[in-house]
Amino acid sequence: MIKKFLKTSSSLFVLVMGLQLLLSCQSSDKQAGKTAGQDTLQVSHKLGNTVLVKNPERVVVLDIGALETMDALGVKPIGIPKKFVPAYLKDLLDDPNIADVGSVIEPDFEAIAALKPQLILLSTRQERFYEELQEIAPAVFIGTDNKNYLPSFEKNVQLIGRIFEKQNDAQEQLNALETKIKQAQAKYSQDPNKALFLIFNNGKFSAFGQGSRFGFIHDVLGIKPVLDLQDESVHGQRVSNELIAESNPDYLFIVDRNAAVLGKVSSKEDVENKLIKQTNAYKQGKTFYLNPNVWFISGGGLTSVNMMVDDIVNLIQ
Repeated sequence: MIKKFLKTSSSLFVLVMGLQLLLSCQSSDKQAGKTAGQDTLQVSHKLGNTVLVKNPERVVVLDIGALETMDALGVKPIGIPKKFVPAYLKDLLDDPNIADVGSVIEPDFEAIAALKPQLILLSTRQERFYEELQEIAPAVFIGTDNKNYLPSFEKNVQLIGRIFEKQNDAQEQLNALETKIKQAQAKYSQDPNKALFLIFNNGKFSAFGQGSRFGFIHDVLGIKPVLDLQDESVHGQRVSNELIAESNPDYLFIVDRNAAVLGKVSSKEDVENKLIKQTNAYKQGKTFYLNPNVWFISGGGLTSVNMMVDDIVNLIQ
């Protein structure tokens, strides 16, 4: 009985492994078929290895950061999620030759397939759809790593430059940004004041610290955190008004989620409650509202990262 069970289990294992190998080969064959007879390059990324055409002309971009970088390098896509494209990319929104392919959260697969793209760029919000997107065209994950933000951002810019044969332009823009960041770091390394980054959502606050989705102010610019936050969630750590008052930050950076997602701006009366008003940040006029399109929807692109540095430097004089 045991021998029979082991033999059956062994056979099933071999069958499963064989099917996995077959599916892998089929995926590679499909990619090879889509790029046959053209100059190609292979890209290794978080979700796998992708073979794509060099300097593709038909590109669908689902990540806003990648879209910004392409725009900064003078590369135009054929499809974007127009619902969440920020106003500073208005030219792309208004371009009739660029199709709407759904939202950053729910891509429209039929619309994407109809465009017959040569490449699809995606990030964390679309990660769960990677296999489906791969069925349509070669897909590359181009999101940033919260724990290693600046190097991963630079790598993404360099990759986009490589894909579209804009390496020199990409590096020049990175060099200019690096100079700007170093100047900010020198400034904040001498600043003893501590900050708290908050997302406001329907009357409640979530806080983000070092190594988080919004750790940019600490990890890149070097502003000191007022709280040691260990929560690994992309949604941050829920914090009470009492904890905010008790931590007493010198700087408060606030992003209104409703303004970003629903287009409804929360009133200052809702945000600045009596406990918020007890903080040094509020008393000293150091409560700053950040552009939700830049900080919440986008980030990770050449345009938004430049804007993020400029925002903080201009706010903290």
